[in-house]
Amino acid sequence: MNRIAAPYVNSGNPLVLSMVPQGVRRVLDVGCGGGDNSRHLRNAHPGIAVVGLTHSAAEAEIAAPHMDVVHVIDLENGLSDAAMAAWGAHFDLLLFSHVLEHLIDPVSVLRRCLTRLSPGGHVLIAVPNVLEWRTRMRFLRGYFVYADHGILDRTHMRFFTYHTAPTELVAPIDGLTLLDRQGRGSAPLGPLRRIGPARSLCAALDHAGVQLWPNFCARETVMLARWQERMAT
Repeated sequence: MNRIAAPYVNSGNPLVLSMVPQGVRRVLDVGCGGGDNSRHLRNAHPGIAVVGLTHSAAEAEIAAPHMDVVHVIDLENGLSDAAMAAWGAHFDLLLFSHVLEHLIDPVSVLRRCLTRLSPGGHVLIAVPNVLEWRTRMRFLRGYFVYADHGILDRTHMRFFTYHTAPTELVAPIDGLTLLDRQGRGSAPLGPLRRIGPARSLCAALDHAGVQLWPNFCARETVMLARWQERMAT
């Protein structure tokens, strides 16, 4: 699964957190990193239970204070019935925040994890948009070099765009229905950002850019879907 060598720690993903449905009580945070999203979830939803999955014992140690329990597991090869039974009761939200792009076969992992989601539960997925404008400019200059982080992270096995993410990750799974899709990013405003009084204008233009041209301006795509097991084949 995820082959990031160092523990992944950040300040949480605000767009993902804003799209968590009301009434969620049990969350499976798949690829939980250092537990940053879980920390915010538990602050915003007192009493919520969060179970984390990570490939890294170091990440698990960092994430543990922010979760009910963390399991170290290989998502590509370790999702046996016995391993998943150890996660406890079924969940009403599966959270995949910037993990599926690190997998060889993300749809297979989604299908396996869905067996632990209650019918009518939700799936929240965030993936990078490889066609946001900064990356397009690199490609136009003939520059394609992997990095230690970001959209061209060398551990990314799959690449998605704002338009292809639903067709690649949601549509192939019978019973999974897309409810909402949003992007987060910025417009190419150049020197305007260096003008202090223009900050509010820049923020407004960024918002408009992501809304009007998400496949160009959004650095990430976040999707909320609902699962109805009775429809699955």
